[in-house]
Amino acid sequence: MRAAGSVLKYGDNIDTDVIIPARYLNTSVPEELAKHCMEDLDIDFLKKLNEGDIVVAGKNFGCGSSREHAPISIKAAGVSCVIAKSFARIFYRNSVNIGFPILECEEAVNDAESDHKLEVDFKTGIIKNLTLNKEYKAQPFPEFMINIMENDGLVNCVKKGIF
Repeated sequence: MRAAGSVLKYGDNIDTDVIIPARYLNTSVPEELAKHCMEDLDIDFLKKLNEGDIVVAGKNFGCGSSREHAPISIKAAGVSCVIAKSFARIFYRNSVNIGFPILECEEAVNDAESDHKLEVDFKTGIIKNLTLNKEYKAQPFPEFMINIMENDGLVNCVKKGIF
């Protein structure tokens, strides 16, 4: 499994209320949530975003509430993965549950800037900054998490009898 795209970079403590504002939580429909993804942090987020782009952020990404709406909105908006210095525990778990890849790699975050081009190999944990011609090593996903991502979430894995 791989991802490649341009960087959209943000800072520390990006909470779930700016990822998907609470006023839009009257739905769980991914496509509806995607329409409002990150709008309270960056009103032009969806205009800047191309399918497959990568969000890069600082420490504690996804802090705040425990709802799955936040990673669902990012995934449905077309982001291929999030790379951060660290993630809030519940956001990490929710991302895994819906099959949305996230990686922790402080060095990659420190070097990346908006519009840099990145390539990510989830099985090896290798992150390449193609703009800087640099390579970083994040913790690769274990096989069971690769299965969850390839099958679009934990529920689908259970339905298919994978787990």
